[in-house]
This record gives sequence, structure tokens and C-alpha cells, in this order.
Amino acid sequence: MGNCCRSPAAAAREDVKSNYSVHDQSKKEGNSNKKLTVLSGSIKGGVDEKYVVDRELGRGEFGVTYLCIDRSTQELLACKSISKRKLRTTVDIEDVRREVAIMNHLPIHSNIVSLKETCEDENAVHLVMELCEGGELFDRIVARGHYTERAAAGVTKTIMEVVQVCHKHGVIHRDLKPENFLFANKKENSPLKAIDFGLSIFFKPGETFSEIVGSPYYMAPEVLKRNYGPEIDIWSAGVILYILLCGVPPFWAESEQGVAQAILRGLIDFKRDPWPSISENAKSLVRQMLEPDPKLRLTAKQVLEHPWLQNAKKAPNVPLGDIVKTRLKQFSMLNRFKRRALRVIAEHLSIEEVEDIKEMFKMMDTDNDGTVTYEELKAGIQKLGSQLSEADVQLLMEAVDADGNGTLDYGEFIAVSLHLQRMANDEHLRKAFSYFDKDGNGFIEPEELREALVEDGITDSVDVANDIFLEVDTDKDGRISYEEFLAMMKTGTDWRKASRHYSRGRFNSLSIRLMKDGSLNAGSKK
Repeated sequence: MGNCCRSPAAAAREDVKSNYSVHDQSKKEGNSNKKLTVLSGSIKGGVDEKYVVDRELGRGEFGVTYLCIDRSTQELLACKSISKRKLRTTVDIEDVRREVAIMNHLPIHSNIVSLKETCEDENAVHLVMELCEGGELFDRIVARGHYTERAAAGVTKTIMEVVQVCHKHGVIHRDLKPENFLFANKKENSPLKAIDFGLSIFFKPGETFSEIVGSPYYMAPEVLKRNYGPEIDIWSAGVILYILLCGVPPFWAESEQGVAQAILRGLIDFKRDPWPSISENAKSLVRQMLEPDPKLRLTAKQVLEHPWLQNAKKAPNVPLGDIVKTRLKQFSMLNRFKRRALRVIAEHLSIEEVEDIKEMFKMMDTDNDGTVTYEELKAGIQKLGSQLSEADVQLLMEAVDADGNGTLDYGEFIAVSLHLQRMANDEHLRKAFSYFDKDGNGFIEPEELREALVEDGITDSVDVANDIFLEVDTDKDGRISYEEFLAMMKTGTDWRKASRHYSRGRFNSLSIRLMKDGSLNAGSKK
């Protein structure tokens, strides 16, 4: 019959299934097998044959990004190397495959980072990409002498053009946030580029999803209700626009649950400075992008046709004031601190805890069929001495059981394990706190934080540390206690992505708590 009637997205989805199908059932129990082939069509023999791999540029949940140089053309590029040791479940492998498939599927665009090619050896998968060395979006804004509504309009227009391209090609980004936009170079007129499609997914018209993904600050209400489509990207871009104009998120609270409840209430503050001096056109667009009902929310095309963006070059060029720049800087620095702490957690998990979880799975899987039933989970949790009630065990089971078959596979089980450990004593957060508390006196001192930031490649560590202390040191005693650290980490933290190479089962502790207190219904995958 041929492919003439298939949409581009449908063709790409089919290509992912046919080219990247998973044959090895044992991958559910971990992928230490070095013979594992993740990507078909990749250059074999490793990245070193074609590229000179240089200094480290950054670390993420899955891998390390390096500066690399094409041996034949001397072009500077970025290489994201993903260790196969961290691809422990079938879901992990499928995520990497989907990320590559989506980057190959999207058209070449001046505001989307391009994937040059993929290489694969026995230890890692390497994604060779266009290099973006101009820094993060907020950092550029803060570094400028002044910041205006016109500049915010220009940034929003770029972000929405990326969203429009994604949606036209059957892709939902699902993780739009300022950290995922980098400038290509350090020039004033550098293009801004979307860089991370790790949580993106293909969609068909009318298709809905239930997996809770992304960062709490930017989540649309329908994500929390576990029934959403491409409209969530418009909401996330609206949150970014709100932050660009006033320096703080529209929905904020002291906890993940509080953030979620604020999102569901949907009350937007247009009274604080500098909102009284911002144009009505800008406020109108924010309201329509943050429309709680996805059916009434503007589409990407409608946002780009809005008068404020149509006349972006005519938007007020009056500085929004130092208060906005200060807020943006603090928000950006705090996110860096959290990301470093979350990487510490992920690194500890990858080294120390996976084997324990694997043993726990085997212990609970009493009939050795490769899955854990509700009864097995309940009995196993009792053996471990947990005080969870039957209702709570059932709640965990329902939230994590992605395919609704009443059992947990290994990936889903890991999600339960991590949640139980967090509920027990915040052991993972303690490890992260200890990483910064070098002398072990129970407090993070300014010098300890500065040292950690330098290790993370932050050159202006003194200023950054000062900004973080202003925000986190709530009792103003000149040091950060564990309680203060805990409060920071539990506000708007993207737990699911932080440990994504372990907890890729459909699970989020935030949704568990919300469902528990009746704020949400769990919903189901459509």
C-alpha cells in the first residue's frame, strides 16, 4: 500500500517501532549487557574515531556532555554521551531511542539544536549535536544592562515558533522551561535554541496522555489530572512568559503539593510590581496562555498571531526594573543549586542502590514470574517493616501500574522503592546535603557552597552563593541547615526527571499525595 496516507508523525512513530524494537526481555531486569545495541543506524566503533573529545561541558541525569571537534572539518560540536550502565530498563532504552527519533524527525530550524549524528560503542551511546556556547536564557537576561518588555516579547516569539514546529510535526515537547533554551553563541544577536527533547513524545490528533512529566512550576493543570495533549506546551510557555515579565513563577508554594494546588486553583497575580506598568496586551496574552481549560487555550498559531507578538518590535522598551532582574537571577541560581543536588542523588542511586532494589524485587516476586502483584507487594512491604496501610499500598500500586494490568514490572517496582525510601527518612536528600556539608557539622557554610559551585563549573561562585543564601538561609544565621535545604529541595523539584533512569515507571510522588487527599483523580492512559 505504501506510506502516502501516513502523517509525518505517524511515519516517525512506526520507524521508531520497527527500527528500534526491543528484543531482549531480560532488559527489564537491568542492562549491564555490553552487547546491547540501543540505536540502529549509528556509526559503530565509538566517537573517538571521527571526533576529538575535549573538556566536559555539563552533566545530566543520563550522561555527560563534552565539547568535541570534528577531525576532518575542525567544527566545534557537543557530544552527549549516555552510559549503557544507566539504561537499566526497557523504558530507559525506549526514551533514548525516542529522543533521537524526534530530533531526526523535526525539520532543520534556526531555533532548534540540530543532531549531527549518533555513534555507539559497547559502553555508551553518543549524540553529536550542534554546540550552544552562549549560556542559559536567564543568565543572558541578568547579564544585560537593562531588561524590557520588548526583549521578553522577542524571547516568547522564539519559544512559540519552536512549539509551533513541534506541534505541526506531531511532537509534544513536554518539558518547556528556561533551562532548556541556550544561546548558540555569545554574540548579542545570537539565536536562542531549544536543546532538550528527552521527555518529548509523538502524538496523533486527539490522543491524550497520563504520564506526569516535566517540572512542577511549568506543569499544566491537565498534566496533574493525568489527561493531556499538546496544549500543555502553550501553558508551559505562558509560565515562562510570566516569569520573563516579573521574575517569579505564577504558581508558587512551599511544597510540591502546594505548587500543584496553586496550579489547579489558577489564580494569577497581576498586582505585584512590575505588573501595573506592563502593557495590557502582554497581560492579555499571559491570561490566554494560562487558560485552565485546554480547549479554550490559544494554539501556537494563535499565540503567534496575538497583537503583542505581532508587534513585538513595538512593545515597550522601558526597563522593567532591577527587581525583575534580581528575581530572575535568584530563581536561576536556585535552580542550579537544586540540579547539582539532584545529580548527587542520581549518582548515589546508580552506584549504591540498584542492586538492593533488584534483590528486593526478587524477594517480593515469590512466584518468580518477573512481576509483582498487589498481594506480593503488600506482603513484601510488611516484611520490610513499613507501616503503610492497605489503602496506601493500593494507591501506590494504581499510580505506578502504567499499563493497568494489576502487576508491577521491574521498572515500575523501582518507582515504588524510591518513593518508599523517600517517605521513610529522606535518605537521598541527606546524601545530597552531606555532599555540600564537607566538614560534616550539619550545616552548609558559604565557603562549602562556593567550592561545590566551582566544581560544577560556575565561575562567579561568590555571587551565586550569596544569591542562594539570600533565598535558602531563612533564619539568616549565615549557614544552611538540613531543614532549610529540605524546604528548598521540596519546592518545585522535578523528582521524576532527576531520577529518570531509575523511576521511568509512570509515577510521581506529587500525584500520589494529591490523589491521597482527594485533590485529583488518578485518571488513565487513553
